[in-house]
Amino acid sequence: MLDDSDASEASIARRRRLGWVFAWVWSVYLVDPLRQAAQLEQPVARWYTLAVIVAFGLCYLGSYWLLLRSPDNGASWPSPQWRIVVGPVAAMSLLTIAASITLHSSAAGLGIYLGTYIAFALPIRRSVPLVLVLILAIEVIPRLLSGQPPDFGTVQSIAMSSFAVGGIRQIIMRNRQLTLARKQLTELAVAEERLRVGRDVHDILGHSLTVITVKTELAQRLMDLDPERAKTEMADVERLAREALAGVRSTVGGLREVSLAGELVNARTALRAAEIDADLPDGDDLPTRNSVVFGWVLREAVTNVIRHSGARHCTVRVTPTSIDVTDDGVGFGDTPKLGSGLSGLRERLQAAGGDLTLTTGTDGGSRVLATFPAAHTQEHE
Repeated sequence: MLDDSDASEASIARRRRLGWVFAWVWSVYLVDPLRQAAQLEQPVARWYTLAVIVAFGLCYLGSYWLLLRSPDNGASWPSPQWRIVVGPVAAMSLLTIAASITLHSSAAGLGIYLGTYIAFALPIRRSVPLVLVLILAIEVIPRLLSGQPPDFGTVQSIAMSSFAVGGIRQIIMRNRQLTLARKQLTELAVAEERLRVGRDVHDILGHSLTVITVKTELAQRLMDLDPERAKTEMADVERLAREALAGVRSTVGGLREVSLAGELVNARTALRAAEIDADLPDGDDLPTRNSVVFGWVLREAVTNVIRHSGARHCTVRVTPTSIDVTDDGVGFGDTPKLGSGLSGLRERLQAAGGDLTLTTGTDGGSRVLATFPAAHTQEHE
């Protein structure tokens, strides 16, 4: 597969080939002025006009070469650099005037090439006024000054050919913008998936490793006092380590399932191991809506209680629209500092339409409150 740089270079190459197709297709119409030049009776005039027409064709193709080699600056390709437009247009205009010396009004047909180049090189808001000025300068004004009516056929040819090329340029631009938009959406999706995996892995490992640490410390203290219970705690450590490993694997695979009921069981085990009294709701009458998000909130909040609070008691209250986790520990302080876990939790809630509040509990300690609007819950019922 091609990487981004290779794909970009391939896209630039395709557009350059398309530009060359335009240039060569329109150059075919130089056959008519060449035929008129070859039919001139005077040899000097004939060879002079042929040389001018050939020079015009080379200048026309050369102008496309300069344009198609201009920098690709994203959705506005080709770059509307005036030096790439003014120079070739001025040169082709002088050659058109030179051809009019012998071909007279027939040289006005060369204005088609000037119009199509301007339409291809510049955005619509710039090319339209210039094409109008071109029509006035090359066909309308000279004929009016000479007392002749304008050749509306030539005027129509210049206008329609410029309009056609300008429309094709717009199609190229829209396709380019769509390509860039798809690339940006892909990059955003990849970044969002990375954030999700990082957030989930942090939540899983943060909770599991905290419980493993607490149980290991407890087993060490019980090693001499109560060997049987120490063995039980170490068996729990092994089980938790396996569950954490399985959780990380399933999270990376996008298959991680979290529920409020399951996290209540884990929270009860973790708090008991940390010797923190737990006041938790039973699993018989739990809300089914927002269960996954509430499960993540409970996991992160209990992890913080065990690791940072120094609490002796933890209370969890659940309603259909909220989950409230409080403790009697040291609290968050006047300005709660959000670590990566709480920051990820807030992002998760906001993405689901909820809100996270971190405050001091009524009896001191910390309070983690996750809420959803009542309307949000009713919409899902």
